[in-house]
Amino acid sequence: MQIKKVVVICLFVQLLFNCQEKEIYNVEVQIIPKPSKHIVNKGHFVLSSSSGLNYPEELKVSAEFFKSFIEQGKAIRLGKGNDINFIVDTTIDNDEGYNLEISPNNIKIKAKTDHGAFYAVQTLRQLLQPEFENGSFKTEQANISCMSITDAPQFVYRGMHLDVGRHMFSVDFIKKYIDALAMLKMNTFHWHLTEDQGWRIEIKKYPKLQEISAFRYETLVGHYGDQPHQFDGEKYGGYYTQDQIKDIVAYAESRFVTVIPEIELPGHAQAAIAAYPELGCTGEQVNVAKKWGVFEDIYCSKNETFEFLEDVLDEVLELFPSKYIHIGGDEAPKTHWKNCKSCQQRIKDEGLKDEHELQSYFISRIEKYLNSKGRQIIGWDEILEGGLAPNATVMSWRGFDGAIEAAKQKHNVILTPGSYCYFDHYQSENGDEPLAIGGFLPLEKVYNFNPIPEELTAEEGKYVLGAQGNVWTEYMPNSKHVEYMIFPRILALSEVVWSNSEEKNYKEFVSRVENFNKRLDVLDINYANHLYEIEGELITKENQIVYQMTTTSKGKDIRFTTDGLEPTVNSKIYEKPVPITESINLKARVFDSEKELGKIFSQDINMHKAVGATITINNEPNKAYQGSGPEGLINGISGSDTRYGDKEWLGFWGDDIEITIDLKEVKHINSIETRFHNGQGQWIYAPREIEIAFGDDGFKTHKISAYDNLIVNFKSTFEGGKTKKIRFRIPNYGTILEGKQGAGQKSWTFIDEIIIN
Repeated sequence: MQIKKVVVICLFVQLLFNCQEKEIYNVEVQIIPKPSKHIVNKGHFVLSSSSGLNYPEELKVSAEFFKSFIEQGKAIRLGKGNDINFIVDTTIDNDEGYNLEISPNNIKIKAKTDHGAFYAVQTLRQLLQPEFENGSFKTEQANISCMSITDAPQFVYRGMHLDVGRHMFSVDFIKKYIDALAMLKMNTFHWHLTEDQGWRIEIKKYPKLQEISAFRYETLVGHYGDQPHQFDGEKYGGYYTQDQIKDIVAYAESRFVTVIPEIELPGHAQAAIAAYPELGCTGEQVNVAKKWGVFEDIYCSKNETFEFLEDVLDEVLELFPSKYIHIGGDEAPKTHWKNCKSCQQRIKDEGLKDEHELQSYFISRIEKYLNSKGRQIIGWDEILEGGLAPNATVMSWRGFDGAIEAAKQKHNVILTPGSYCYFDHYQSENGDEPLAIGGFLPLEKVYNFNPIPEELTAEEGKYVLGAQGNVWTEYMPNSKHVEYMIFPRILALSEVVWSNSEEKNYKEFVSRVENFNKRLDVLDINYANHLYEIEGELITKENQIVYQMTTTSKGKDIRFTTDGLEPTVNSKIYEKPVPITESINLKARVFDSEKELGKIFSQDINMHKAVGATITINNEPNKAYQGSGPEGLINGISGSDTRYGDKEWLGFWGDDIEITIDLKEVKHINSIETRFHNGQGQWIYAPREIEIAFGDDGFKTHKISAYDNLIVNFKSTFEGGKTKKIRFRIPNYGTILEGKQGAGQKSWTFIDEIIIN
């Protein structure tokens, strides 16, 4: 009997030990981006002032970064010795790869280059307590779990962009931004320095760029879509001196981040033309733009303009040693070119077909100049229009088509599609989110982004260098707002471009984000926390319509109500999908141990006559804006009033739409209503008309005079109408007119719930 007790106690202790080991594993190996391979071993290394640091000259930058990181607090000082050993290992294939070995006796960092060793240090810092980040760690020793990590990036280009033309940020914040990139193993900072609303780089040969182009008289208040436009009446601007830029570039180099400057041309040049009107086609005086958008004042193609740009680029090249210079190339209206004698003469002299080929000539000429200086250009995907410059790298932002076309032409491409990589979009459907340009880009969508388009072969896919997150700052007036829009989406993107894409698990990633937030707290980074939000979906299950809810956070309860009251700790716990038999307002919230987490989720469900019907659409919605698929148009749930990219809106690019709804039985129809998004700043136009037919009857055209004579909110009554089948035709608005954002491009159509009563 006594022996049995001993055995039971031993088994219990072993079980307890195993549980504790498993818990330690889950907590401590929460690295972002996730390493290629890692194995956790027993034991831990004790980091203290008795720990010695050893490194060769080749790995000096990374080793001294680690030493400074540890010693920014007063608790631990590293001496000399082999406890922490940086080792050059030429057998490692990838220049940015590394091996990290942590045993009870020592830590070994092996890398082929200082760059790879630096990334090993970024991993090691995440194995330490968050308080090391700001020097507030006060204990004289820290335990680091023993493990073996082998790691290397998936893509060579891992970037983040920042627009300082619309709003400008301090040198200290730019360095903080670069620090965040380095911590997440991102290696490129794309610095958008010139815009219609402000020129931010000192060019000594042209002092008016600092005196005039760097400042606007006032700034738009509210959203661009708000009418009428209002302004704050306050002068705004500034620029970075060449000394400041040199300091920032050197700072980035010390963290293995390459800074790529963007000097916009031929469009987005109104600020420069405000200082030097002769650079434009009309020669007329213009002001630095005070609102957002696309403007017709672009660089003229005369020789004087190229002399100016070459002079500017000469000074830029002295400041930025990067292989690439970004030249923009996007959103250049051709209105003035069409009426400009110089530009028309240029088209004739160069044997060009039209103004699009003139843009290609413009960019190719700048590329040839930069190539002569040993540099390469990157441009937005509009540089494909009229023919791609010979050695250009394409940054594909209008979707995947530009990347596919460029890769098939054997040009390098960087993916930054707006639907996955534009961090100026809303990241939550909560109504109290700070003002943004529009759209909807939640964390999960960024995490599931694949930078290699399916349409490319394996060989063509090799031209995809990587991906980049873009931060356009029209609606980000300060650095805290920028941080809020970037974090945590940058965490997901860092994993997209670094980690193995075949091992994705969003819920596991969310657990690591939850842990990483503690580090962001210590770093004083203002991140958005939507981890405790609820996702809902109306589905048909066993011929019954039910509402299903999920949350990505583990070990939490969802409590809900269906009477419009706020859920409390005493509300019903969600255990299975909720049956829906009538229109209701459902509210829910995540709870953890009797405490509420996150914000209240509220969903109005409208049980109209089309819910549960069958729907078909002649064209697939664009893959970037598929919402919940065609069924999402008749699921009883309307989309967001501001986030046209959420899961309820469907987006179609340039397509006429034909929709058929089969009600399965003849029903009386009293009214039909729907709505279309009209965000012309984002190339989205409501239709001019909508056609409706009952059964096999002929179509009847419905027009409603609304905003700009477009149908935004549609509702029509049908007295005595009855049918089993309803058909809709919705013609696309067509090509965007000159003078508008996206001029010459196909317009988008976005449609929301079709409500039939």
